[in-house]
Amino acid sequence: MVELATTSKRALFWAGPIVVVGAFLALALRPSPQPVDVAVVERASMTVTVDDEGETRVHDVFTVSAPIAGELRRTPLHVGDTVEVGKTVVARIEPSDPDLLDPRTRAEAEHAVHAAEAAARLARAERDRAAAEKEFADAAVQRTRELRGKGAVSQQAIDDAERAARSATASLAVADAAIKMRDHELARARAALITPTKVDGDAGECECVDIRAPVNGRVLRIAEKSQTVVRPGEALIDIGDPTQMEIVADYLSNEAAALRTGQRATIENWGGPPLNAVVRWVEPTAFTKVSALGIEEQRANVILDLIDPPSTWSTLGHAYRVDVRVVTWESDAATQVPLTALFRHGDGWAVFVDDAGRARLRSVTIGHRAGLSVEIVDGVAPGERVVVNPNQHVEDGARLRAR
Repeated sequence: MVELATTSKRALFWAGPIVVVGAFLALALRPSPQPVDVAVVERASMTVTVDDEGETRVHDVFTVSAPIAGELRRTPLHVGDTVEVGKTVVARIEPSDPDLLDPRTRAEAEHAVHAAEAAARLARAERDRAAAEKEFADAAVQRTRELRGKGAVSQQAIDDAERAARSATASLAVADAAIKMRDHELARARAALITPTKVDGDAGECECVDIRAPVNGRVLRIAEKSQTVVRPGEALIDIGDPTQMEIVADYLSNEAAALRTGQRATIENWGGPPLNAVVRWVEPTAFTKVSALGIEEQRANVILDLIDPPSTWSTLGHAYRVDVRVVTWESDAATQVPLTALFRHGDGWAVFVDDAGRARLRSVTIGHRAGLSVEIVDGVAPGERVVVNPNQHVEDGARLRAR
């Protein structure tokens, strides 16, 4: 009995420390709460946009081209100047200087001049002969008429003399015409010897072709401001009305396919407050464009009209860079969570909900995405807290500590 009492006393003596040590070990080995970032599920407005870079352009740009070849005179106009249809001279073209002559061409031209001079002298000699023949024929007619009056010749003789006189007169007219023709040929041959060094300066008024503005507007671009030689059809100047502005943005073809005429858009990062616009047209033909990374992309142009008054974007010019955001969906009350709170779970999506310090796995159904926020259609309610960027230590039932 004594030994049993002694053993009981020893067990009771050691029971207390064992319990304390066990409790201490249990506390020490218990998993500590995971420090996590949490976000509150909220119901707020959400707007989904398709974003890309765009460029402004005047709706109707008129390119004035050279109607003839010649030397374009320096224009006094500057980009931004106002022009008036039919009145403002936007370009003046004068005849070009003749070409320089190489030795063979010059020799041929000089011999052509000598030949023309000889032909002109021959024509004058022929004219002198024709004049002498006419003088003789006129005298013969006079003598024949006198003899006829005396009855010495017949009427046939008078007719023959008058016919010869008329023929001599015609020959003289032919000789006069030949002289004029040879003189013109000589002038043409001499003109072939004209070189730029023999052309007089601006001694008189320029025999220029004045090109006037085809529409009212402002100068958008001047292809060549200094004096230069132009060819027919060469572009000279662009004219348009800056108050008739539109935006063109080249979207990826799969993004452009989701856009529709009439969708609302905003124009940002142009140097002023955001502007309101509307999609007017999505071009049905795409084109290939190489990205900055060297990747070939199929893109399509989307045309937008500004709906704000021109006074709000008067400083916006032609071919300015802008950011275009086309609204594809919007809601005033969408349940949304941060994008970083979502993760793949099976075939769907899930989040960890902070339930009184415990992580609860919750499958969710997502809707639209706008930036770093995602619409939640089903799975969580506004006011609940979800874990943001959950790590591998966060699992269903794990203890959490919000940072």
